[in-house]
Amino acid sequence: MDTIRPMLRDDDDWKFLLFFLPESWQELAKETGALLRNKKFTPESLLRSLLIHLADGCSLRETSARTTRGNIAKVSDVALLKRLNASGEWFRQMSMRLRNTWVAQPEETLLCSKYRIRLIDGSTVSEPGATGSTWRIHYSVQLSNLQCDEVHVTDTSVGESFERFTVSPGDLLVGDRGFGTRPNIRYAASHGGFVLTRINATSLPLHVPDSGKFELLPHLRTLDGSKIGDWDVTVICNDGEKIKGRLCAIKKSKEAARIAKEKAARESKKKGHTITPKTLESAEYIFVFTTLPRTCSATVVLETYRARWQIELVFKRLKSLLGLGHLRKMDTEGSKAWLHGKLFVALLIESMIACGETFSPWGYPTPKSQA
Repeated sequence: MDTIRPMLRDDDDWKFLLFFLPESWQELAKETGALLRNKKFTPESLLRSLLIHLADGCSLRETSARTTRGNIAKVSDVALLKRLNASGEWFRQMSMRLRNTWVAQPEETLLCSKYRIRLIDGSTVSEPGATGSTWRIHYSVQLSNLQCDEVHVTDTSVGESFERFTVSPGDLLVGDRGFGTRPNIRYAASHGGFVLTRINATSLPLHVPDSGKFELLPHLRTLDGSKIGDWDVTVICNDGEKIKGRLCAIKKSKEAARIAKEKAARESKKKGHTITPKTLESAEYIFVFTTLPRTCSATVVLETYRARWQIELVFKRLKSLLGLGHLRKMDTEGSKAWLHGKLFVALLIESMIACGETFSPWGYPTPKSQA
């Protein structure tokens, strides 16, 4: 955030910021309709004006005053709102190209060890007021560098799912309980990917390979102290397809188990359910399902899942530093454009950070797409 703000006011620094933008970004403004039939802006003046609003957090009225004083553009706050509403697809496509140019790693270093570990989650963003609309952001970051590799904005009718994302062979998708379902596991496996998800005691029926149902609690009860469980299991899809996997588990400490049980009880009461003894007992353990082969030990599997918390911190940074959690009250088109604009700012910052980690004798980095 502080990296961009000074650049929005200084012409020399603004020219440096333009260096990070993807190729043909000006033409893209016209192709996507951001500048369609508008003579008050050039692509550069429009982007600079909208970034004052999105990155500096200024109101549209204040943004209008600043663009006028800075000789960027002479335009009203109403006209700025119309341009913002029309710029959602422009921001989305620039974000994709920006990520591929600066943030994405070269192919030879794409995998962290053997797998490209991707932490995947979703978060909702709401407009203020009882009638405000709510949006869901589907986000994926790589564990190796905590940089975003894919993001989508949808309404809340679109649930969290691995199917929102492009999966390549060797990808390891790490998700919370919401992703531990048969469709998600099958989707990743069908594209050559692997999954590592936490599961509920009943949300994912497991079977013993070539046998009957896998009884979860009897297996968990064999664990004590720091002993780790690692059992071969099979997921049977609705059409009968079988996907081999493993259940890895460890018993929580007494304090962690107490907190987990209290949380489970609160959530059940909030939903009007009566919590079952099996649910309370399962809260004493951490257990995850994975399709990773046994060359990855159960300890590594559990430690990798622990790192999933990093994506929670990513959302906290987006909401606290960029104000992503304070969506202004707009119509559907404007809300989506505003969200894509905020995500573009986040990726622009990531790009500058990625370049700041390397040095060159001429002082300017080289885009990966030109390397």
